[in-house]
Amino acid sequence: MKALAHPTRMFIVDELSRQERCVCELTAMIGAEMPTVSRHLSLLKGAGLVDDEKRGSKVFYRLRVPCCLSFLKCVESVLAADQEEASRAA
Repeated sequence: MKALAHPTRMFIVDELSRQERCVCELTAMIGAEMPTVSRHLSLLKGAGLVDDEKRGSKVFYRLRVPCCLSFLKCVESVLAADQEEASRAA
């Protein structure tokens, strides 16, 4: 859970659910420096959520555990329900 507790890492997981990406692609999409994106990817890899493969001078990442997306959708549903309930109570 801690590995997914950052918006950038959640974005990365979402992107990797669509297709594998090279670090350079993710860096451009996120708009952050490569060392920052690499740290996020390293944390996700350490948590067992992504795998990497070096091809020449580039490193490509892919989602290792697609079921984590179902969990994220469940969390979104709970948050939306809580927000709706709070709006009705106000």
